[in-house]
Amino acid sequence: MIIYGVALLAGCYMVGNFIGDVLGKLLGVQANIGGVGFAMLLLIIISTWAMQKGYMKAPEEQGIKFWSAMYIPIVVAMSSIQNVAAALSGGLVAILGGILAVAIGFLLIPILVGKRSEEKVSEADLAKDNQ
Repeated sequence: MIIYGVALLAGCYMVGNFIGDVLGKLLGVQANIGGVGFAMLLLIIISTWAMQKGYMKAPEEQGIKFWSAMYIPIVVAMSSIQNVAAALSGGLVAILGGILAVAIGFLLIPILVGKRSEEKVSEADLAKDNQ
């Protein structure tokens, strides 16, 4: 049922916000740090695992696909309530956190995509395959 996909998203959102709140308290910031990002990562990991194991069927996927179409407007709305000017004036931590998050994201792309470098194919191999 579609509601199961939405329930999975809601669970991931609550866990992600909890992680973001804990991370904010650990860093001494009075804010949620990356709660929505953690929620989306959890959703991707859990839904991919469930699809591979056969636990998630098409109707559950529809519930997740609906909210993934809504993801960008939700993130824009949530980020509009953040005080970016105060975060940047608060010190180097915000800037370093952003740079580090982007760098780790770039480094994780090949791992998350699961692609390996392809072997070079010689022209002789191509000619043999075409015959």
